[in-house]
Amino acid sequence: MEPNTGESSAFLGFIRLAMTLPQTTAEAVKGKYACWKASQFLIKDRRPLGWRESSAHSIRDQLERLLSDRSRVGDGMFGKDERTPLLPEDRHIVEQIRESVLEANRSNITRTKAYYDCYREYPELHWSFLAHMVSRNAGWNMTDLKGGLLSDVVTDPLREDMYQMLERSNALIFLDAYPQLLLYIHSRKLGRSLFHLLPEFRVSAFMRPFWERFWIERDSALLAVGLIINEQNYIEGRVIRNSYFQKNILDSPVFALHGRFQMNQVIFPMLVEPQATVQNSAAHQQEPSSLADEPAAETDGSDEACSSGCRGMVGLILEHFSNLEERIGFGKALYAILFGYKDVLAGVQSFAAETEHRGSRQEYWPKLFTSNKKAALNSAQESQELLKSEWLPQDKRLYSPTLNEVWQDMPYEPVTRYDWFKSKKAIDQVARPKRPILIEMTHAHRYAIQKTALTHDAERAVTKTAEKVH
Repeated sequence: MEPNTGESSAFLGFIRLAMTLPQTTAEAVKGKYACWKASQFLIKDRRPLGWRESSAHSIRDQLERLLSDRSRVGDGMFGKDERTPLLPEDRHIVEQIRESVLEANRSNITRTKAYYDCYREYPELHWSFLAHMVSRNAGWNMTDLKGGLLSDVVTDPLREDMYQMLERSNALIFLDAYPQLLLYIHSRKLGRSLFHLLPEFRVSAFMRPFWERFWIERDSALLAVGLIINEQNYIEGRVIRNSYFQKNILDSPVFALHGRFQMNQVIFPMLVEPQATVQNSAAHQQEPSSLADEPAAETDGSDEACSSGCRGMVGLILEHFSNLEERIGFGKALYAILFGYKDVLAGVQSFAAETEHRGSRQEYWPKLFTSNKKAALNSAQESQELLKSEWLPQDKRLYSPTLNEVWQDMPYEPVTRYDWFKSKKAIDQVARPKRPILIEMTHAHRYAIQKTALTHDAERAVTKTAEKVH
């Protein structure tokens, strides 16, 4: 009788799951309308992106000549003449930067902070703030692997592999980009360009025209586009095309499920209430560093868009992570969201200034997530709990740990020297970012969590049936 009782209980669990599907679908439809409505409000006040097409044209010409030189002298000799003997003061700067990179590249937490520190000091470095927010998302994705929903769905080996891929991508991009940011900072302090030192850090020849133009014109959007193209190409060969990651992660059913369910999201939480930012629109014409000091708007528990402290979020869904062109277009669109709309920039700036990054999703949704494992929900019907109300009671919130609780710092191996810039495709991508229109993500993000919870509950039901049968 006991097996029959167990099978009956599991069957009832599947029935309960099936019964939630109509409500889940209805929530998705309602969420799409809410997204459209909220997006219309957020995109009303635009910020000029400051794109200079003449500068972009000049850089494209320079890159064309670089490619021509490369085909003429061959890959083996390309760029070797760039590394000339260093002056003592330049050698000292190179060593300083290397030490700073080594120190800040310990973990996702230290990298994320380093990006923000650069941006606060030099707000013309738009890409650094974009990298800070994307790096926050990477940290949340890392902790999700040991959080309340995915811990029952992902096997231990796959969890370790996924963490290694996320961590390696995060670390490699930092290893390439952070020395470039520090070279700019040292250049500003010394009052002279130091970009002849880029080859010392194995930076692609692709980036030098961008930095030299930026030193003269401070075209933040053009530099950001250059860095987006560079960093995605940088990890393409080192991570995305890595045979181990291809076989064990990118081709796995779990990863495919993430793409199919549209759970590959990058979100930017906002703190400033949009109405408040409109009143202060004159201040937003300045560089965004002035926005970081604005106080966060107070909220009450009835705010349907977001939980206490958070006033909603914007972002996008990446459909095909493995596609290089799509990742580059995705990065450019995220940049246009962040720096193309006044209310968005104000809200995300305030969130970054007020919220320490520790890797837990409790940072932006404390009414859905908790970093306290003992107080978290541990149920086989978590999707049903999420359908009962907009937010979860204090003792029924989803577990989202901090990064340092569940993952240790991972040392990385030395990176081999090679320049990815060998194709004209990258030159064609040096184009003005386009502002997306449907940018509000609060409901879409919650819907993705709901779908993850459904997967979690189904996995629990299957496991329970298997245990009873055996």
